[in-house]
Amino acid sequence: MRLKFLLRPGWIALILLVGVFSTICFTLLAPWQFSRHTETQARNTAIRESSNAPVRPLQEVLPHGRTPGPGTEWMRVTFSGHYLPGAETLAWQRTVLGEPAFEVLTPFRLDSGRTLLVDRGYIRPEESTKAPDYPAPPEGRVTLTARIRSNEQDPEQRPTFRHDGHLWTYAVNSRTITEGTGVPLRAGYFSLVPDQPGVLSPLPLPRLESGPYFSYAMQWIIFGTMAPLAAGYLIYTEARRSSGSNGPTSGARYGSADKGPGRRRMSVAEAIAEDERREREEATHSS
Repeated sequence: MRLKFLLRPGWIALILLVGVFSTICFTLLAPWQFSRHTETQARNTAIRESSNAPVRPLQEVLPHGRTPGPGTEWMRVTFSGHYLPGAETLAWQRTVLGEPAFEVLTPFRLDSGRTLLVDRGYIRPEESTKAPDYPAPPEGRVTLTARIRSNEQDPEQRPTFRHDGHLWTYAVNSRTITEGTGVPLRAGYFSLVPDQPGVLSPLPLPRLESGPYFSYAMQWIIFGTMAPLAAGYLIYTEARRSSGSNGPTSGARYGSADKGPGRRRMSVAEAIAEDERREREEATHSS
């Protein structure tokens, strides 16, 4: 079989395209989905363990203002102090239980003097962009139980803004709210569990399901494998056709379309159709 046709621009482009596509499938897309699957499994495990573990003092879990991480997120901790409602901020454009919502974020000063960010829960918007009236946090010293959460990241790093008499943020991020309110907050934030002083509608826990990420990763692996196989089959078919057209029986096999000056060569599809036509004719004559 002759493979000179692989030097044609069309075939070179096909081979390069298949190579790039398969490389992306195996090195980027599939690993990305596998990593998301691993993250989801780790989150589910952390939530299950935190639900069964006893509530611990904040200073014991995150001493000296340590940043929350994979080993501490979702753990339930307790701390005492008082709310700072003057620096309250609302989180813009959230979705809770499938419906639009705003989250109410209130700084909280600990007895030690440090300040952290408390997510008091969510409220439903009015007229899509207006915050309804909602209860203020209690005054005086209170003791809270909350889940540790890591800061959300806004890819656009948008600052806080004023709207409808409230301060708003696009991401629940203590650093962003520190810049917007001037209140220094420790890293991360703390989401109140039900029945706590100042809680509104408590945020529900994520559903403990694996999601489609593992199956998506397997699909990308399959696609990355099938593309070279399909290209190989096309190359094999074209090589056979090229060898047949240059052999001694090419004139009898493909007729005048491959012979004589000015005649165009038959494409792969035309050659296959011609083969099928001849087979049908032979079957008719033999019967």
